[in-house]
Amino acid sequence: MRPGNRLILVSNRLPVKVVRKNGRPVVEPSTGGLATGLVAVHRRGSSIWIGWPGIPLEEISWSDRRRIEEVLASKNLYPVFLTRQDIEDYYYGFCNKIIWPLFHYFSEKVRYEPGYWDAYVRVNKAFAEAVLQIYKPGDVIWIHDYHLMLLPELLRRELGDDVPIGYFLHIPFPSSEVFRLLPWRREILQGILGADLVGFHTYDYVRHFLSSVRRLLGFDHVLGRIYVSGRVVKVDAFPMGINYEELIKLLNTPEVEERYRALRETFKGLRVIFSIDRLDYTKGIVQRLKAYELFLEQYPEYRGKVVFVLVVSPSRMGVEEYVELKKQIDELVGKINGKYATPGWSPVLYMYRYIPVEELLALYRVAEVALITPLRDGMNLVSKEFVASKVDGDGVLILSEGAGASLELVEALVVNPNNREEVARAIKMALEMPRDERAKRMWFMQLRVKRYDVFRWADDFLESLNEVKEEQSRLKAKVLTVDVEERLVSDYVRSRSRLILLDYDGTLTPLVERPDLARPDGEVVEILRRLAETPGNEVVIVSGRDRRTLDEWFGDLGISLVAEHGAWIKERGGSWRVAVPLKSDWKREIRRILELYVDRTPGSFIEEKEFSIAWHYRRAGVELGETRAKELKEFLTNLVATYNLEVIEGNRVIEIRSAGISKGRAVLNWLKKRKWDFILAIGDDRTDEEMFATLPEYAYTIRVGIVPSRAKYNVPSPYDVRRLLKALVKASE
Repeated sequence: MRPGNRLILVSNRLPVKVVRKNGRPVVEPSTGGLATGLVAVHRRGSSIWIGWPGIPLEEISWSDRRRIEEVLASKNLYPVFLTRQDIEDYYYGFCNKIIWPLFHYFSEKVRYEPGYWDAYVRVNKAFAEAVLQIYKPGDVIWIHDYHLMLLPELLRRELGDDVPIGYFLHIPFPSSEVFRLLPWRREILQGILGADLVGFHTYDYVRHFLSSVRRLLGFDHVLGRIYVSGRVVKVDAFPMGINYEELIKLLNTPEVEERYRALRETFKGLRVIFSIDRLDYTKGIVQRLKAYELFLEQYPEYRGKVVFVLVVSPSRMGVEEYVELKKQIDELVGKINGKYATPGWSPVLYMYRYIPVEELLALYRVAEVALITPLRDGMNLVSKEFVASKVDGDGVLILSEGAGASLELVEALVVNPNNREEVARAIKMALEMPRDERAKRMWFMQLRVKRYDVFRWADDFLESLNEVKEEQSRLKAKVLTVDVEERLVSDYVRSRSRLILLDYDGTLTPLVERPDLARPDGEVVEILRRLAETPGNEVVIVSGRDRRTLDEWFGDLGISLVAEHGAWIKERGGSWRVAVPLKSDWKREIRRILELYVDRTPGSFIEEKEFSIAWHYRRAGVELGETRAKELKEFLTNLVATYNLEVIEGNRVIEIRSAGISKGRAVLNWLKKRKWDFILAIGDDRTDEEMFATLPEYAYTIRVGIVPSRAKYNVPSPYDVRRLLKALVKASE
């Protein structure tokens, strides 16, 4: 983010909430990991925050609304007011009965209600209107979390490609197999891809997202970059941190010190195990209690010597599922205490309430072991706060492998939260761990938490967003503009000898699942015919297709043809000839290998040509196809060295051909014939890069797709190629 740019933060909730006290609306701080983390970023610089203030629109008068807006504006906060119905269907419905359980792998709890989706679309549009009202040129927009996954695309449509838009998901992104259960899966992905930078806490979530984009939308990626709608979208991991320095300051306040001393007295003679969670089925509270119960059963020597301080914050009170969960927790706590308690000792101290930050920090300090075992969690900042609070280095973190933080805090005792025996053993190990080992583990984790704090997280994200916009600018500079197109057409008209080199699949026609389905339509045939009939024109189709297919499709158009990426050449009015002396006796052995991969990869097939053979996996499952393609390419690369063959990776195809064949070498046939006044070459594949590299500097070279290329210019799609060629036809007339 450049100095002077204003940052617009957008999230479902503001860092404050409006509540009624004595009949009047009052603004109070709100709680939550996202709000707590972002508020430090918001206070640091020039930013404005857009979100719901936490009160239904029906509960405030028009005058109250104006006062609330004025109070919030003084804090650079901008409210989006929602009706009770919006809150019920969008927030409690779509967000918390569909996205929350599905993204946390609780698919059995999902309620697919079409009305929830309608509300989600409606509220995302309301947020878009709010952003558009305050947006100014130069602003950077940063959208947060699963409540607003449609918002990036909504804003992109209105603001265009130049505005920087970032999106960050604070919960896990599920595997593509789970995500595809969502009826509105494509709309969600398209909404997110409206952003320039998409961020997640871990690379696992990045991988799942990229896989879903490939499988459901068909967009491949290169090093986390997706080329879509003429833009590059970067997808990366940014593990969120905490406000480390602020936490350390709070630890040293008299309030925290006083509470800490009181807790030490309360737990005198006991070793404290501690956890805190919001009431939610994803947090693994029931499983944690059962593991602790097993610990007391298997290791009776610790009875009367430890206490488990279980803090649960109320959440979604009144929702039947959460009422039932609380009942389960209450019963388990009662069972454990009833089974093992003595007159002077209770094994579980259960607190079902919100606790102030001073009390929380005091609990962090007094606890010897933190038992943080969610079943699934995007990051879990509690684990990082616990680590930061252990200023004396004495403490052990037991952390679930289902939490994103487990990939950073590797010195913790990482456990499977569903494995009671493993968690029970980890508790024992934590209590018996030598002090020097505890200190060593804690020191490494603290170093990491301190170095990558919430400010570093935000700075990395915004800096990466800026880099993506710069990359887009570089690619955009190569897009064929109206001015360049006019110059190209003008040069074409003025010239007397013109060479036009055109790939076919993906260039003159979109890619299709099977090569035999890509027969040219009437428009393509007519464009080529009229270009070929123009005096001074030499039109060449330079394709990977076999010569029989090219003859069938284009043989009577008066154009030249190159087949099998340069193995065969047929000049206008002539016959086919081999470009270089070639053999094909190797194909039988290679075909046997490819047939094995066809059997192992449903949807793949073989295309055999005279001097090459290809294994297509365009119709196969994306991940299986890519895995098999990597295996096949590596295997063949080692095998074909003795045959003087090349293994070429194309657009979801692996092709084996004789070495020395290339489109670049083929077009030399025409470059050597004469000095051309005008050269135009258009292609869409890696094999076309060989052609671009061979041509002289004055040639117009165009790559289809907004991707890095040796070509001078890019166009988004085959339809743009057709439009350009029709402009040349019209100019000739």
